[in-house]
Amino acid sequence: MWQAARWFSRVPLRGRCLRFRGSFVNAGPQLYRAGGMCHNNRSVRYSTYEQVTMEDSYVETKVEALEGNRAKVTITLDAKDVDARIKNTYKEFANKYNFPGFRKGKAPRPIIDNALGKDAVRASVADEVVNGLSPIAIDEKGLFPISKPEFAEEPGLVEDGKEYSYTFTIECKPEVELDSYEPVEIELPGEEATDEEIEDQIEHFREHYFTFKDAPANTKVKVDSELTIAMKSTDDKGEAIESLSTEERPYTMGAGLLPEEFEEKLVGLKKGQTAEFDLDMPANPPVLLRALKDKTEKIHFDVEVKAVRKKILPEVTDEWVKETLGFENVEELRTRLAESLTAQKKSMLPGLKERACLNKLIERMDVEVPAAMAEAAEANLLQELFQQLQASGMSFDAYLQQMGLKAENFKDDIKLQAADNVKQDLALDAWARHFDMQVSDADVTMEFVKSGVEDPAALEEDWRKNGQLHMVREGVLRTKAVTDLMDKAVVTEVQPKAADEKPAKKTAKKAAKADDAE
Repeated sequence: MWQAARWFSRVPLRGRCLRFRGSFVNAGPQLYRAGGMCHNNRSVRYSTYEQVTMEDSYVETKVEALEGNRAKVTITLDAKDVDARIKNTYKEFANKYNFPGFRKGKAPRPIIDNALGKDAVRASVADEVVNGLSPIAIDEKGLFPISKPEFAEEPGLVEDGKEYSYTFTIECKPEVELDSYEPVEIELPGEEATDEEIEDQIEHFREHYFTFKDAPANTKVKVDSELTIAMKSTDDKGEAIESLSTEERPYTMGAGLLPEEFEEKLVGLKKGQTAEFDLDMPANPPVLLRALKDKTEKIHFDVEVKAVRKKILPEVTDEWVKETLGFENVEELRTRLAESLTAQKKSMLPGLKERACLNKLIERMDVEVPAAMAEAAEANLLQELFQQLQASGMSFDAYLQQMGLKAENFKDDIKLQAADNVKQDLALDAWARHFDMQVSDADVTMEFVKSGVEDPAALEEDWRKNGQLHMVREGVLRTKAVTDLMDKAVVTEVQPKAADEKPAKKTAKKAAKADDAE
């Protein structure tokens, strides 16, 4: 560390010595998810050495390809520019701090060096150069870093009359190739609502407006039965658990209200029969036991089946439709459902088509997702999810319960989804590169205009200064790639699966369990 570092605790310099303000990957406003959007112009496949002008600074940038999608970047600042920056920083400090015996802005260099430390100004300039020029140089070279820069040697201080040079390495987004660039072949449902879909919606209405009646007394409890039960419960000290004690309450088997072991004790019972048993408190208690977690190790149950209930679905008649749903007759109900379903399908089909195309496209590549890109994509997914949960007022636990997920399964799902997102990005990059798609400056500017900010030109300039325009370019390029991919796709229209197909399988499975129980 520089000797001048001791002054950083006394002088509030911008940044800290050579610590970047955020990584090059995700600094600043986020218009696009991590991973960005524009290919890297094959920049890590060769070495280049050229002179460019950035932010009124005369800079030489050298990029050398390394193994493992890494690049070595060397940036050199002209001696005249170094001198100008040193001069401006002395003026800034003279105006910013009070120096006894001198008016504001009039303190000479020796006085500033004596008060702040002889290396304070040089350290500040070096810090500003590294933080300011590095992301711009990377952006202008068309590199897309997926990791923070690594310095083999810490950059030194700037010196009067001498050029300033420093080197770092970054891991860059890999370029992949697809097995084929032929149009993808996908299957999609048609836009118009089918009779099966209309019937499925009507069945949902019937399921919503069902009623119950008691089944015959000899009806046995099955794994999907609706019951009326009486229940008494005590904890491991023999004290009554009021929340689990009732003279009569409805209970739905298979709803996850109590442990599976509880319901297994009821299967096969008839009206008027009882079951008495003890259960250990589960590590992850279901809904009705959560309030008892860590309060008892065992629960004693005494349960009586008061009735096995049979679900009665209403008959769909003109009279029922009018009284319950507000339509004149069944024909009008079907017409309105057809219109609504068709509109929904038309709005959803573009998204379905895009996902289907991307899923087919990533089958054409065999690549190991870089850990840095996977971690960034995972972080973005989690951020988006928790923002949505916060906006809806839903807790994370409630979300897991609604989705039927456990915490460990959720983590695995997020990792898989993040990996797929990265693969899709890399595949779209390959598609765009193969068909030589380009992004113009006008395309980039239009993205800022479409963002709806008050001053899009100022925002674009901020992103340019922060070295972030490559993220916008990649966003535009991938949009062009996915549009082209979807336009060329060969689509086969298929009928949706029967609405009762999945429930039928589930019912059959439950029936098998019930037969075994009997």
